[in-house]
Formats: sequence, C-alpha cells, structure tokens
Amino acid sequence: MPNPLIALDWGTTRARAFLIGEDGTVLDKRTADRGIQSVPAGGFPAAFEAIAGDLRRANPEAAILLAGMVGSRNGWIEAPYVACPASPAEIAAAGLRVTLDDGTAATVLPGLSCDEGAFDVMRGEETLVVGLGLSDGIACLPGTHSKWAKVEGGRITRFASFMTGEVYGLLREHSILSRLAEEPAGEDAAEGARRGIAAAARPGGLLNAAFAARSEVLAGRMSGGAVGPYLSSLLVAQEIAAARAMFGGLENLHLVADGVLAQSYGRALAAAGLDHQLVTPEAAFVAGVARLAADLPA
Repeated sequence: MPNPLIALDWGTTRARAFLIGEDGTVLDKRTADRGIQSVPAGGFPAAFEAIAGDLRRANPEAAILLAGMVGSRNGWIEAPYVACPASPAEIAAAGLRVTLDDGTAATVLPGLSCDEGAFDVMRGEETLVVGLGLSDGIACLPGTHSKWAKVEGGRITRFASFMTGEVYGLLREHSILSRLAEEPAGEDAAEGARRGIAAAARPGGLLNAAFAARSEVLAGRMSGGAVGPYLSSLLVAQEIAAARAMFGGLENLHLVADGVLAQSYGRALAAAGLDHQLVTPEAAFVAGVARLAADLPA
C-alpha cells in the first residue's frame, strides 16, 4: 500500500471510516449513524462527505476503498458477487469505481457467493477474512447472520451463513419463551450458559432444546433470568456443531469477535474442545482493506 488509505466499513445502520497509514496503522477514524438505509437515492457522495470528507481533504493523495453493504443492491452501486473460490486479488479486481463530489474516484468492493448445494452470499465479511492473512484455516464471524469461511491456499473456497443472532432475537423477544424470560441477575448468566451448551449436546435437536427453556422454568429448575443466556448458548453451540459437520475438524480456527460475542463463542468453542485465535473485527477489517488496496488494479 504505497499511499495512505481511507477505508469505510459501510453497513446497513452505521459507517466507520479509517485513515490507514502506509505501514497499516490506523491514524484516525470516524463513526457515524449513516448506514445505507439512511441515505436517499443519489445521496451517497454527500453521505461520504459527511462521514469522511475531512479525512479526504486532509489526505488528497489517499486511495479510497468502500466495503460492506454500500456495494449492495440498496447501496451506492451494486458490486456483483465474486464466486468462490476467490483470492484477495480476484476480490480487489472486481471492485467498481464511483465518483465523489470533488470528482475523485473511490472503489466499492464486491461480496462473495458460494454454491455448495445451497446458494449463499456475504458482503463485508470477506474483507475481514482477507485480513486474517490465512493460507489455510477457518474463520468464524459471529453476528446477526454469522459466517464461517474456509480458506485453502490463500483463497476463500467456501462459506456458510447461520441466522443465529436473528433467531435468538425472535425466540427471546417474540416467542412463548419471552413470557418467562427475565433480565439476568447474579449467577443467571453463567447458569443459563452452562445449561444451553449442555442442551445442545442432547439428541433432541434445537427445537426440543429450545422448548426446554420453558419447561425448566415452569418446573422451578431454572430461573427466568437464565432463559436468555440459555438460548444464546444453545444456538451458538448448535452453530458450532453444524460448522464442524460442514467443514471438518476446524483446524487453525480464527474467531473474529469482541465483547459479549467473543465471550459467548469462546466459551462454546472451549466446551467443544476447539482451540482458536481471537481477532477483533476492527483489526481484521483494517488488515483486510490494506491487503485489498494493495491488490487493486493500477
């Protein structure tokens, strides 16, 4: 990366802008509640100016790279998915140019697609996977729609998505279980997590284990405050088991997470006997866009 880089992680509800130095360090950053859903048609150049215009003016020589949902159908421009297997160079080569208010160009990165029996897509997470710098290994990226990606020979060869976070929200807030659920207090969180991980290993499967959150509370064997942690740990443990079935032994596993998700997935991975390296999403994003910027066509 011969010059400074301005990179935006531009999602549905939020945008984060980074000024990245030639050595890959973050020199400055901005965060704004200016996700793509808040930008009107034709309003992306003005939105970029509001989010990162000062970084651009202070660094006119910097390349500009935009990643995430900004390249979706509802974003600035739809950058078609690159089919797996895909290398960083192939991802960078599929970027599309857009024009800022001052007439200079920025590159919108594409997402990835995968067809392993069921068609799957990701947009934004591929940048984080690239940032891990794996030759061979597995990336786990928890979230509303968690992603697991396999890297072989430096290329993302396949991946799978799991609606873990969204299903948790539905069960916790909108199912019959919500009537018994309370905010965790004391040992509730630890109790629920232990019970959820154990329930995931029973033969009844997810639907049976989810209903047990209700019956255990009714029987007085589990507190209402443990219901949320129980469901979260149950779903995460089920996700890990499914990923293991799809991708094998999960050697050289990297977990891209921080905060509560890092703790929840770390606990469930340990219970499953899986070692992993923890990388923050910001560190993975910064390393990923720097790598992709270096691979942009001249």
